[in-house]
Amino acid sequence: MKTIFRKSLVLVFSLVLIGSVPLAACTTNPPAATQPTETEAVTVKIGASPVPHAEILAFIRDNLAPAAGLELEIVEFTDYVLPNLALMDGTLEANYFQHLPYLEDFNAQKGTDLIAVADVHIEPLGIYSRTLSSLNDLSDGAVVLIPNDATNGGRALNLLAANGLITLKQDAGFKATVLDIQENPKNLKITELEAAQLVRSLEDASLAVINGNYALEGGLTPAKDALALESAENNPYVNILAVKRGNENLPAIQKLIALLTSPEVKAFIEEKYAGSVLPAFGN
Repeated sequence: MKTIFRKSLVLVFSLVLIGSVPLAACTTNPPAATQPTETEAVTVKIGASPVPHAEILAFIRDNLAPAAGLELEIVEFTDYVLPNLALMDGTLEANYFQHLPYLEDFNAQKGTDLIAVADVHIEPLGIYSRTLSSLNDLSDGAVVLIPNDATNGGRALNLLAANGLITLKQDAGFKATVLDIQENPKNLKITELEAAQLVRSLEDASLAVINGNYALEGGLTPAKDALALESAENNPYVNILAVKRGNENLPAIQKLIALLTSPEVKAFIEEKYAGSVLPAFGN
C-alpha cells in the first residue's frame, strides 16, 4: 500500500509541474491582441497669429499631422509679445508668428533665449489707404501710421523711403527710427502705433504701413489692396518657427519642421493666399 501511495503521489506532482508550464507561458506573454500596434502621437502646443499662421497650422493638423504621429494644439495670439514670453516660460513648446529680426531684438530686450528652427513664409509689408488710390495723391501734412516695434517700424520707414515719400540717413538700415528721417518733402506726420491696431486705425489716417498678417486678418488682400508692397527678393523678414534653445532637436519639433516645410504646405500657401503670402522654402 505504501508503495502504491508513493507512486500515486509522484504522478500527482508530475501532472502539476506539467500543467504549470503553459500557465507560466500565459502569464509572461499576453496575447498579441493586447500589445500596442502603433506609437502614441506626440503633442506640440504652439502659439500663432490667427492669419495666416494659425490657418497654415490648422491645415497641417487636419491633413498631415496624424500620419506623422503628431498632434497640434494651436493657441492663437493677437499681439507680438505674449507668444514669446509663453514660449520662454514653457507654456508653449513652439511659436510661429514672427520674423528673425524681431526675434533677435526681442531676445536682446527681454533677455530671452529663443531660436529660429525653420523658415516658413514671407508676408510682404504693405502701404494701405481707405481714401487714396495712388501714393501720388498723398497731400502735404498727411498722417501716416507705422508699427511701433523697433524692427517693423524700421522696416516700414524703409518701405516709405523705397517709394519716394521720405529719405533716410545713409547708415540707418533696417533699424531706422523716425529720428533717421533725413528728408520729408511732404511734411508727413508719421505716427507709431501697435501693429495690431493699424488696420482699425486706417480710417483716421491717409496711409498706414501694415504687416501682412494683420492686413489679412483685417480683410485686406495685400496682393490686390496695397498701394505698394515690399519686394520678396532678398527679404530678411521671413516668418519662422521658433523654440526655446535646447528644444530644437526634440523629435516632435523635428516632425513639425518637416511638415511646415513640406510640398503640401507650399502648395496650400500658394493656392490660399495667391501672392499675399509667399513660401520661403522649396523650389
